[in-house]
Order: sequence, then C-alpha cells, then structure tokens
Amino acid sequence: MMMIRYFQLSILLYVLTALNSQLHAQSSTLRGKVTSDNQPIEFAKVLVLDNGCFAETDSLGKFLLQNVPLGFQKIIVLQQGYKSFEEIIYFKSNDSISVHFRLIFEDVSLDEVVVSGTMKEVSKSDSPVPIEVYTAKFFKRNPSPTIFDALQNINGVRPQINCNVCNTGDIHINGLEGPYTMVLIDGMPLVSGLSTVYGLSGIPQSLIDRVEIVKGPASTLYGSEAVGGLINIITKKTASSPIFSSDIFATSWGEVNSDLAYKFQLGNKLESTIGLNYFVFQNKVDNNIDGFTDMTLQNRISVFNKWTIRRKYNRVFNFAGRFINEDRWGGDLNWSKKFRGGDSIYGESIYTKRWEFFGTYQFPLKEKIMLQSSANGHFQNSAYGQTFFLAKQMIGFIQIYWNKHINRHDLLAGTTIRYTYYRDNTSVSYSVSTLNSFLPGVFLQDEISINECNKLLLGLRYDYHSLHGNILTPRLNYKWNSRNKKNTLRVSVGNGYRVANVFTEDHAALTGARKVVFLADLKPETSWNSNVNFVKRIEIGNSKVLDIDVSLFYTYFTNKIIANYELDPQKIIYDNLAGFSVSQGASFNIDFTLVRNLKANIGGTFMNVYSVVNGIKSRQLFSEHFTGVWSIGYSFHKIGLTIDYTGNVYSPMRLPLQNALDPRKEYSPWWSIQNIQITKSFKKGFELYAGIKNLLNWTPNKGNPFIIARSNDPFNKQVQFDAEGKVLTNSNNPYGLIFDPSYTYGPNQGIRGFVGFRYVFGGKK
Repeated sequence: MMMIRYFQLSILLYVLTALNSQLHAQSSTLRGKVTSDNQPIEFAKVLVLDNGCFAETDSLGKFLLQNVPLGFQKIIVLQQGYKSFEEIIYFKSNDSISVHFRLIFEDVSLDEVVVSGTMKEVSKSDSPVPIEVYTAKFFKRNPSPTIFDALQNINGVRPQINCNVCNTGDIHINGLEGPYTMVLIDGMPLVSGLSTVYGLSGIPQSLIDRVEIVKGPASTLYGSEAVGGLINIITKKTASSPIFSSDIFATSWGEVNSDLAYKFQLGNKLESTIGLNYFVFQNKVDNNIDGFTDMTLQNRISVFNKWTIRRKYNRVFNFAGRFINEDRWGGDLNWSKKFRGGDSIYGESIYTKRWEFFGTYQFPLKEKIMLQSSANGHFQNSAYGQTFFLAKQMIGFIQIYWNKHINRHDLLAGTTIRYTYYRDNTSVSYSVSTLNSFLPGVFLQDEISINECNKLLLGLRYDYHSLHGNILTPRLNYKWNSRNKKNTLRVSVGNGYRVANVFTEDHAALTGARKVVFLADLKPETSWNSNVNFVKRIEIGNSKVLDIDVSLFYTYFTNKIIANYELDPQKIIYDNLAGFSVSQGASFNIDFTLVRNLKANIGGTFMNVYSVVNGIKSRQLFSEHFTGVWSIGYSFHKIGLTIDYTGNVYSPMRLPLQNALDPRKEYSPWWSIQNIQITKSFKKGFELYAGIKNLLNWTPNKGNPFIIARSNDPFNKQVQFDAEGKVLTNSNNPYGLIFDPSYTYGPNQGIRGFVGFRYVFGGKK
C-alpha cells in the first residue's frame, strides 16, 4: 500500500506543479535535510501539498524549496521504501525556515501480493497460508543461468544433483525428494514428468518477477505432485517490464549466459514482451582427475513471448509461449558425437526440445470467472552410454474457477482436467500403466474472515484418475494476527497425494549399469501434513526492522514409493512402502535491516526424514539433518556500490554404497557453498558486477578416493560375476564394484570467478 501511495502522490506532485506557475507573488523558503537513522536520503521528494511545489534531496540529503505560499502548509516527504512523513508548517512573508525531516524505514515485503496459497491475489500478510516470496532482486545477489541453480540460497529448498555425468537434478523441499515438489509457471503445471529432470535447467532468471514457495502439501488446489511443496514462478507482467533489458555474464570456467528482453506495443490494447536466453559451456574440465567431465557441456537457447490484451474494467487476458532447445553431454574426456550410443568411449548425450503455451482469460461477466489453460510438449533423444532413451510427453491442462465474496466468506470453486500422454522406447514404460491418463477434478475453498484478527480457510478437492480411481484431498488453515499485524500465527492441516511417473522413477537407472525393477504396479502415495508458522515483526528505532519467521512441520506418508539402491547393486528396486515414512522438523528465517545500507537474511532448517518397515527405522538417502542459508548485502549509496555475500551449509547425509567393501564414505561431510559479489551502479540504467562463486572451492570428491565407481570401465567389460549375478572381487576390481555415477549430493564445480553487466532502458532495474 505504501508503494501505491508513493506513486499516486508523485503523480499529484507533477500535476500540481504545472498549476503553480502563477502563484509566486508572496512566498517563503524552506530548506533542510532528510535522513533516516542519521543517514542522508538521496532523491527524496519534499512537497507542498496545496500547490504542488517540490524539491528533491541531493546526495547529502539536503534540499531547498522556494516560493512556498504563505500561511499554514502541509509538507509531505516521500521516498520509496520509507513511510511518508507529513508536517504542517506556518509560513510568513519572506520566511526562510530550516527543518530536519527523519523518515522511518518501511519494508513492504509483508504486503507483497501472492497468489499461490489461495489461487487469488491477496497481500502476503493477509494470506492464511504461509508463503515465502523471493523477488528477482533477491536472485541477482548470486546470478545463475537457471532457476534450478538460483534456489540454492532459499531456506529448506535444495537443488539436488542426481547424476555425476549428465548433471540432472531435482528440487528437495524440507528433505523430500524432487517428485514431491510441484513447479508451476504462472500457476500452470508445466514442469512435470520428463521436464522435472531436464526442464528445470531451461527456466532462465530473466523471466522471473518473483518466486512463491509453499512448504507442505498444496494438493487441494493443485492436485498431484504438490505433496512436499509448491514452487510457483511468476513471470514478469508486460505493463511493468522495461522497454529493453539485458543481463550478460561469464565465468572463469567458460560459461556464458545472456538474457535479453524487449517490450513493444501494438495499438492501444495490445502489448508484448519477448525474451531470449542463451547459455553455452563448451569447456572440458576434469579437476577431480577421473577422466570424466566435472560438468556437462551445454548449448541451450530459450525464447519466451508474453502478450497482454487490455480490456474494459481491467479484466485479465494474457497468454505466453516458450520454446527450449538444448544439447548437452558429459562423460569421458575423449568422447565426441561419433561415439554416441556406442560401447567404446562412454558419454551421455541428451537432445531436448520443448514447447510450452499458457494463458489466463477472465470472462466478461459481473462474476469473477477465470479460465486458465496450458499445454506443453517435451521431446527427448538421449544416449546413456550404449542405452538409447527416446521419449515424448504431451500434457494438456484446463482450469475454470469462480471467486465470490459474500459477507465474511471469500469463496473459490473450480474444475480442472489434465491429460498426460507419454511414450518411450524402454520396456519399463510398457509394463507400467501410466502411459496415458486423464485427471479431472473439482475443488471448493471457503476463506472465512471471522473478525479482524482471525481467518479460517476450508478446502476440499476431488479428483478421478483414469487409472487409480477416486482421490479426495481436504485442507484446513487458520490464521491469527495482532491488530497491528506485527504478530501472525498460522496453523495448517492437509492431505496430499502423488501419482507415480515412469520417467522420474526410473531415470537414475539410465545413467548407469543398473536395471529398474517394479515389484508391482505403483499405487498413489498419500500423506497427511501439519504445519505451525509464527511471524514476528520488531521495529527498533526509525529504520531498524527485524522479521522472525519460525515453523514446525510434520508429514506422515503411506504407500510411499521408495527406490532401493542397496538390496542389489545392479538394480534399482521400486515398490510402495510396506510401512510408513515421516518427514518432520523445524525451520527459522530472520530478516533484518539494522541500518538503511545493511540488509541480511539468515535461515536454517532442522529435519528428520525416515521410514519404518516391520518396526525397523531407516534414514532416507540424500537427506540432511540440517541446512542453513544466508544472504548479507551492504550498499554504499553515495558511490552506487553494493556488496553481497551469500551461502549455504549442509549437514551429513546418507549416501548409496554398492557393498561393504565400497571405499567411499557412507555419509557426506559438512559442506558449504559460499559466494561474494560486488555491483557498481551507474547512471542511465547500467550496472557492472563481478564476484567469486564457491569461495571455499568445495567439491564432493574431497575425502573420497573416487566419486564415480569404475569410471575406467563404464561398460563393465572387465567386471566378473558369479553364477548368481554377484560381482566378484579380483586384482582388477578389488572392491567388487560396477560402474555407477549415482553417488552424488552436490555440484562438482569448484571455485570460479564471474563478471557481467546489466542494462535497463525505460523501466525499473
């Protein structure tokens, strides 16, 4: 609200100035300075409300306001990010008055508009669902070529590398694996199935206006896959986009990332933004000296186009499309495309083509009825050594919902249908009945404003899966806040479910010598989740703000799909868990602004993820007990310089070993990725930035004799087996191992420098 008022008064300021040119007969002078916490504020506007004369402060916070009319005048001081200041001053003829205005810092983050929790726009502080919001500015503190890499500095969210060769990965939330995380683009389920592996790396940061994260099941509104949490990537609105923007950076490893965007208008009702992202890395690096590339070589281009049609009464009509083409490979340093699919030199080569379309239309009715639709096609041509994987996936999605406010009730009702078509060339896909599926559903939600301080959200969703039948998912959310909104308590209970996807379950086997075994047709997973969240805002002085966010979470799974790497080193065995699984823990986030120049965020999550079968408790693989993140930024406003220090830290996690002789460590060590960046802002929208990523030069191979098992024999030509198929030990294979790149838990990239520049024309930076 403060930001809206700021712009409204700014417009009024200029209008009144035009009317003021004839009113200077008898006047006085007002001079002084504007500060906050004893720091000068530059470019603050000092306005005489009645006639519109104004002045702006200089770099020392000083201003001179001439021709002030006589009598009592209301003086208003405006600067974005601070509470507006008002004071009435009496002016006599030829007065020269000196003043000192002190502004109070006001962080508008609590009033950010969010949509992910309730599928309608509400301020973050009013949402009964706890939602974390991260703007594009947050991600610029540690520039990354994709949203997958950028999420590493968000508390409780961990991008997990799943393969040392092709560098595929997924996103863990509170210790739960990637298939439990739903990734949306503008509320549309575009990233699923095939794209959960390779599609995440094709989402450039240039598209992002903000990212909203819901931790815990959101299946009541979004259906399957939203069991562990929800990541909603909100793309930039065409109206608020600059006319032209660019962001280009390169690293000392040889990575180059380019983001370009241009906005144009056709007539008075149609405007569009087109964006281009190009990422290239063609440098073979083998710092761990295993003969394999530490990072896949990539050549990726992504084109994005979004259109907005202006309509009467501000009704919504927008649509967008994106196309991605990527060529990546990793493996033996001597590999080239002539060896693709052969058994002489090992390489993993993946060609990906992907298109997406999504849009929103508001019906021209008095009632608020919205139509959302999306479609995407994902085509993959891959060769993992001598194993070819050819796959095609098509997903169509349509959703219509109605929003109605009746007295204290804010109702939301809707219906959805989702169709998935999937084909690949493996025998696995034809032995599991998940090739084609229809998933229609209906949902109803009632947000009840009991009074100014209490809200209750009730929700229920019913889906009918064409293969698995009836699925019901209820939810309940309660929010209490103090009258000044500086204390907020949220309690939630909900049910989630997930339908197994063939590719996400068996992809790990494609990158090694393991075979996938499904003991039975996989049943849908179900879970119950409870969450308690408390937010406290403390204002200390004029510009000192401390926000504390604490959560407790507990999730209980039945029918959980477990990948067993340990029963047989040549197999990955999938089955629904015969017992139950639990994910529980606590997290905290602390945001503070001690002075106007310093902003910091520190967060941590304690978690325990385990399964119980026949009374035996076992810790989940690739799950840490603690993760911490931080982001600290200090700005020297006078010289336009900002320093950002970001990082994360992880406790040990259990890793898959092939047998008792495997010399690699069963648990990872404590490890941390830390980064520093310096940004220099110039006039006319130009920025130059440089820094260092992975300051500690940490990589997973430290402390281990090797990471990839038998990288010298990736086709297992020299491995001997006994009559039962077990690996024999000998002088050539003393540990009894087969080739396997699945022992991984973090990025293989060590320390590297980077430098880049940004340019924005015709809009905000």
